[in-house]
Amino acid sequence: MRRYARDVRRFLTPGWLGLHALAVALCSAFLVFGWWQLSRAQEGNDRSWAYVFEWPIFAVFVIVMWVKMIRDELNDDGVPKPKLPLEPAEPPAKDAIIKLHEEDDEDLAAYNRYLARLNAEPHRRD
Repeated sequence: MRRYARDVRRFLTPGWLGLHALAVALCSAFLVFGWWQLSRAQEGNDRSWAYVFEWPIFAVFVIVMWVKMIRDELNDDGVPKPKLPLEPAEPPAKDAIIKLHEEDDEDLAAYNRYLARLNAEPHRRD
């Protein structure tokens, strides 16, 4: 019971209350727009028939995203995720498979030398 109360309190913060209000407002607006388009379609506006189905789909999308955000928050254990380094600590060694293929294929070896030369001269544009 305590965990349930803690989980419910998590969604009563100002940020979450704003998200709940936004979800309710968007769903309501989208359903009202769909109803409005239905009345226009029944009056003879054929283009409105597409919007009759489109606006409720938008409302369903808002509900799906709102539920997904709640589930993500409930599954979050509060432990920060480790950030991956932007660059490796040391440059990777040349792959042994490529080296084996270079011995068999002179064109591949020449192409790899060309790429290495381009990499060594970053200011040059070819």
